[in-house]
Amino acid sequence: MVRLNKSGEVFVKLLYWGCAGSGKTTAVDSLYKLCKEKYNDMVEPTGTLTKIAMASGSTLYFDRGIFQSKKENQIFYHVYTTAGQARFSPLRKKIFTGTDGVILIFDAQRNRLNDNIDALKELKNVANGKLISEIPLLVMVNKQDLHNTMKKKEVEEILIQENLFYPPSHPLHMWNPIVYETIALYENAMNVYQVFSELARRTAIYQAIGDGKAPDTTKPVKLSKNVPDL
Repeated sequence: MVRLNKSGEVFVKLLYWGCAGSGKTTAVDSLYKLCKEKYNDMVEPTGTLTKIAMASGSTLYFDRGIFQSKKENQIFYHVYTTAGQARFSPLRKKIFTGTDGVILIFDAQRNRLNDNIDALKELKNVANGKLISEIPLLVMVNKQDLHNTMKKKEVEEILIQENLFYPPSHPLHMWNPIVYETIALYENAMNVYQVFSELARRTAIYQAIGDGKAPDTTKPVKLSKNVPDL
């Protein structure tokens, strides 16, 4: 749930979820740099990224960064990543609590398919049926700079099989996850900021128009001044 303090500041929690080594920390690292150097008129990182990592560099508990909207400067996005290793499942569930929007990172390497599906199934279980209907979901098919990677359409098929991608006749069709082909590495970054920006936008729409849920698509959805914009 989006939180509001006595000073009128709004805190939104966005979570990067995915299997170990999929690029969650790298994506947030690059997002931080992009917001400082390229998109600094849109979002400003506040402070430094908090990282709790193992000696190998893998996330041990979580990473956390805070980003302030420059257009709506009372809005702060608290961005978290989760540790991907199987043994951290209880911690992931705890970190998920209070999440307003999720970015699922698929490792596009084909030999990681089962790991990706396991991460997706765990996310569904932790979200307890609230993905898309109450918590907007976007997907990064990451590591597109590598050879013979999975592509957008393939991941959409997996989402369909997991009942997370709806046909045009379904009320939630308008809120289907957008699947982005991405490169998280800063030097070749592709769609890293774009997926963050879209998730922030959707989270605002869910709160301002849908009262915390996906707006009813049987009625015209009109964005108003109540919907913050990055």
